[in-house]
Amino acid sequence: MKISINRLKKYIPLTESPEEIAALLTRSGLEVEGIEEFVSVPGALEGIVIGEVLTCEKHPDADKLSLTTVDIGAEEPSQIVCGAPNVAKGQKVLVATVGATLYPTEGDSFQIKKAKIRGQVSEGMICAEDELGLGNSHAGIMVLDTDLPNGAPASELIPVTQDQVLEIGLTPNRADAASHLGVARDLKALLGKDLSIDPEPEIKIEAAGPKISVEVENSEDCPRYAGITITDLQIAPSPQWLQDFLRALGLEPINNVVDITNFILHDLGQPLHAFDADQISEGKIIVKKLPKDSKFITLDEKERKLSGEELMICDPNGGMCIAGIFGGKNSGVSENTKTIFLESAYFSPDVTRKGAQFHGLKTDASFRFERGTDPNMPVYALKQAVKLLQEIAGGKVCSEIVDIYPNPIQDFEVEVDYGHINRLIGKRIEPTEVKSILESLDIKVVDESETGFRALVKPYRVDVTREADIIEEVLRIHGFHQVELSENLKTDYLAEHPVKDLNKLQYRLSEILSGQGYFEIITNSLTKPSYAEKSGYLDPNLNVEIYNKLSEDLGVMRQSLLFSGLEVLAHNINRRQTDLKCFEFGTVYQKTQDGYKESRKLGIFHSGNSSSESWLKPAVPFGFADLYTTVEKILEKLNIEPGEISMVEKAPFTYGLTLGLGEKEIASLGLVDEKILKLAEVRQEVWYAELNWDLLCKKAGGLKRYQEISKFPEVRRDLSLVIDKALTYDQVKSVALKAGGKLLRRIGVFDVYQGDKIDAGKKAYALSFHLQDQENTLTDKVIDKTMSKLIQAFQNEVGAVIRT
Repeated sequence: MKISINRLKKYIPLTESPEEIAALLTRSGLEVEGIEEFVSVPGALEGIVIGEVLTCEKHPDADKLSLTTVDIGAEEPSQIVCGAPNVAKGQKVLVATVGATLYPTEGDSFQIKKAKIRGQVSEGMICAEDELGLGNSHAGIMVLDTDLPNGAPASELIPVTQDQVLEIGLTPNRADAASHLGVARDLKALLGKDLSIDPEPEIKIEAAGPKISVEVENSEDCPRYAGITITDLQIAPSPQWLQDFLRALGLEPINNVVDITNFILHDLGQPLHAFDADQISEGKIIVKKLPKDSKFITLDEKERKLSGEELMICDPNGGMCIAGIFGGKNSGVSENTKTIFLESAYFSPDVTRKGAQFHGLKTDASFRFERGTDPNMPVYALKQAVKLLQEIAGGKVCSEIVDIYPNPIQDFEVEVDYGHINRLIGKRIEPTEVKSILESLDIKVVDESETGFRALVKPYRVDVTREADIIEEVLRIHGFHQVELSENLKTDYLAEHPVKDLNKLQYRLSEILSGQGYFEIITNSLTKPSYAEKSGYLDPNLNVEIYNKLSEDLGVMRQSLLFSGLEVLAHNINRRQTDLKCFEFGTVYQKTQDGYKESRKLGIFHSGNSSSESWLKPAVPFGFADLYTTVEKILEKLNIEPGEISMVEKAPFTYGLTLGLGEKEIASLGLVDEKILKLAEVRQEVWYAELNWDLLCKKAGGLKRYQEISKFPEVRRDLSLVIDKALTYDQVKSVALKAGGKLLRRIGVFDVYQGDKIDAGKKAYALSFHLQDQENTLTDKVIDKTMSKLIQAFQNEVGAVIRT
């Protein structure tokens, strides 16, 4: 949810920085996930000034260019070469000075430099509308009608809105904060400042027009329904301030009427819906449920079958809108609309949630109705919208406000004990402070006594209905940070039992992989049954089937992370993003004899090139070594030494390795089989590793132990071994580590040879051995003795021939 700092200042006098406001809100439970800068004109027109064309002559060496001198308020006029056909002497124009950066409507930004154009010096640029990002016109330069002096900043003529926008991760319980007013209410309590809310406008009938009657058949699902008819509307683009407000929140302006409804929704938290009054049959609105399987075409022009459980806004001919969720195709506002019926209602959260879930529709309106809006807000919001429609769209009221509210929703009453407040918070808070905090949150304190009181909570606080909720309100405004730890805090234990924080472990590994250029993906746990049936890799009998599946493509729970990850690769490759490094932590599922089994895996994907082509070197495709290095680093970070390593040439790999730990497999990695790639519609090589995350977490060691760097130099010696082709490097390494003892620090392979210079069935390894003593400088005698041990071990244990 996005909140504009500029709009918050309309409610409350804020002198604090956006960062301070963000910290306050986060501390009180409205977590600010980020702060974005919004500028209505890209670059804020910095470096753009008003100029006057003093002379305009034809360029001596170009027919379509003009050579001008322009007064931009400097000591001397600037010479500028201009290609616009409409440039002329005496014009007031906008000039981008040398050093200014332009952000055109289309294309990349660029900086203005002093240049020579066809042999003539040009010290700036006279700008067209699209070159400044102000519109799409490139017919010619902008010619101004202004009395502002030459050299004045363009921002004095063209207003530039600058704003900071808070991105709030709203939790489901805080429906009251899903608006600027809601966030301002919290800031009022946190800062102890007054909240300024516009008074309720007076509404009078100004013109004759249609009278829309309303009948609510289901008051349980629609406790309150209000509306008013507005006529003589002029549908047009909204004023700049309204467009800027919506764009700051990530919304695209549509027209003045729709924009006003969106403004009210985000400002006050009350969704509105505008019906074209001429499309309402017989001038009658009926709020009811329609029979199951009734057909309804929504604004996105999709025909939907109703479940019979969703609430509908109807006229005598049928449905016009799914209440609180989505409008119908024929009832919305169009450019020809002159009269609207403006709806402002309170719908039951339950009925809205069921309807939105059934149709898979998530809108700004349903987001709020599902969580619970303020039943006392509809009429106030309606009047504020009418005021804007009168000011912006020329609308005239032609009816009284219809307000059907047969059973007003009462305030919640909660009994609170001071002793419980102090016990749950962990410190004593004075009753005067408790009362002050609650009243700053519009919670009335009545029937006070020495031991407690009764709290009256307005119905828009759907999350405050119990004593614990009241105590939470006191604590979040008082501040969690102000609850001190007791001086007597202690614990008893017999031995250390360090607890692994698995979330921290996963987060740390995610950071490491992201730092190596990987992108984290999160995919659906539901997948296609055909993957198990056709891959030859998974057992279809172990599929966990979904009884109420939404589609066949989402019919079973996944047995592996492979296919959902391949779908992500395919999506990117089809959009020409072919060089990919991705990882995913996810759960996989299998059916067992006793029920179901789920386990956590870590999947790693490579596809495409590990480095792009350049003038220095060609593109280098990913290979097995790239993937194995990543797996090795993960195990190293977790202090896990893999056991048996074995080759694998079965699905899902063309070839690869499995890494063991004891009797269990901890990882498998390799080149994905083409048959499997074809199933997922991936058209290039993919390297994949799947690690047993549950086992990794269980076996992960503690912190690494480090030792002081040796003061004594390291020595390197090389050997070339001819061994059987079937022998692996790990077997050779194991022999070396055993024979080399504590002096052998590390081993490296710097060459592998197979060819006609050695016997068939053989290969040659060129190995480097790094020797070092922590306590003494190595002598030739000690080095030679160690190398002799290594040579003897290689000859005796793996039948190696030492090449000289």
